[in-house]
Amino acid sequence: MKAVIIDDERDSREILANYVTKYCPDVVVCGFGESVETGLRAIREHEPEIVFLDIEMPYGNGFDLLERARDYSFETIFVTAFDHYAMQALNQSAAYYLLKPIDIDELIKAVEKIRTEQKNENYTQHSKVLLNNLKAGPATSQKVMLPTLEGFEIVDIQSILYCEAEDNFTKFYFEHGKPLLICRTLKYFEDILNGFGFLRIHRSYLINPNFVVRYSKGKGGYVTMKNDKELEVSANKKKEFLEAFNR
Repeated sequence: MKAVIIDDERDSREILANYVTKYCPDVVVCGFGESVETGLRAIREHEPEIVFLDIEMPYGNGFDLLERARDYSFETIFVTAFDHYAMQALNQSAAYYLLKPIDIDELIKAVEKIRTEQKNENYTQHSKVLLNNLKAGPATSQKVMLPTLEGFEIVDIQSILYCEAEDNFTKFYFEHGKPLLICRTLKYFEDILNGFGFLRIHRSYLINPNFVVRYSKGKGGYVTMKNDKELEVSANKKKEFLEAFNR
């Protein structure tokens, strides 16, 4: 696979290129960019399968580059220093990303995932889901990409009734359709969905309050969801839950 590296720091470009050459033998680094403009030129010249893209660059960012690339066919591996907002957006779309300084195992894993998923006939570019979410704005039109054992499901966030912890997996229940068992912990999705009004009411439950039809008092109490499922509210979450509904 051909790759282009776009980063405004020369040392970062060289280090990543060396890592890719040494640890990803099936990937050839064929071009570089240090800004949105030079990155776009490298992409048009080399037509890569993978673009390693720094999020923060002078005179624009990685998202601006993808927006201007329009109908691109490459997959993106974002390279970034830790930023909570960026991480939440990347995780929401299950986008590939590497944190600086680069972890070699994570680099190998990201490249291997792309190689495997691109062979799937239902393959969807994660970065395009990310861009659509960034442009969509209101929570009512946002989507989340859910990694399943077979691949990925892309769902409307506001179609989710609630999520239930099952060891290191999370079971998603929807307004319509069958539940999905997802290969991530409930805490992982709590961090993503918290910004969309979801409430953690118990160590096992993360709910969409738009689908609560009844609350029953008790030590913590119980909520009844739109699908008639009754879920326990833990005593230490009761105050936070009631305050959310008062707001």
